[in-house]
Amino acid sequence: MPVPSDTQTHHDQHGRYPEAVTVEDFRRNLLEVQARIEAACHRAGRDPAAVRLLPVSKTKPETSLRMAHAAGCRMLGENKVQEAYRKWESMQDLTDLQWSVIGHLQTNKAKLVARFAAEFQALDSLRVAEALDRRLQVEGRSLEVFVQVNTSGEASKYGLAPEGVPDFIQALPSFSALRVRGLMTLALFSGEVERVRQCFVLLRTLRDRLRQSAPVGIGLEELSMGMSGDFEIAIEEGATVVRVGQAIFGARALPDSHYWPSEAPGNSHD
Repeated sequence: MPVPSDTQTHHDQHGRYPEAVTVEDFRRNLLEVQARIEAACHRAGRDPAAVRLLPVSKTKPETSLRMAHAAGCRMLGENKVQEAYRKWESMQDLTDLQWSVIGHLQTNKAKLVARFAAEFQALDSLRVAEALDRRLQVEGRSLEVFVQVNTSGEASKYGLAPEGVPDFIQALPSFSALRVRGLMTLALFSGEVERVRQCFVLLRTLRDRLRQSAPVGIGLEELSMGMSGDFEIAIEEGATVVRVGQAIFGARALPDSHYWPSEAPGNSHD
């Protein structure tokens, strides 16, 4: 796959994107992000239709989410389960709006995810898999899931170590309500393009290797990687889902450093 040398990261989002305050703002931002996706696909010789844009609405108020929906968003990503659940409860009039939970999940919150989410992108333990599967059976639902992999090796990030993923994948057929679709990662939060790129290369290489031995019914077609600051690099390396928040909704109230702690496990997924 081609590796363009001039692609940049834009991890310092604070102040880069003004707040979207009208439906027209959202439409314009979505068009701009889509144009960036298409340009990255063109550089990599890929079909833009093979990349799904997941708008990330975390920390944003319901009014912004409703404008995003009016602008055409039909699935929104949230990383805090209780925040997402509250938004789902208050927006059930939007019957075509689906929810993707993209942040770390504690087992005691599995019942909420099982109730409302269409997708869960941060599966990284068998305890969570078991809790989700049990609650989904009660709800009579299934859930699309991605296995989260820690490709940067940072203690501040959740996800399985790459060497632990093969055994984890082999155990997943036991959970019949989980529809495994692929892998997810957060790259290193860095302005050094090649270090960021290597996180994405690692995930793609791991996925390609795992495909050879994946159990029946376990899908590994998808690679969810790339956020507002680095999604073009992720696309060049094979991303099929990019999680973009600030380039659509506008900068959050606090600088990015607030969402990327260096000590405790972090939860920034866009």
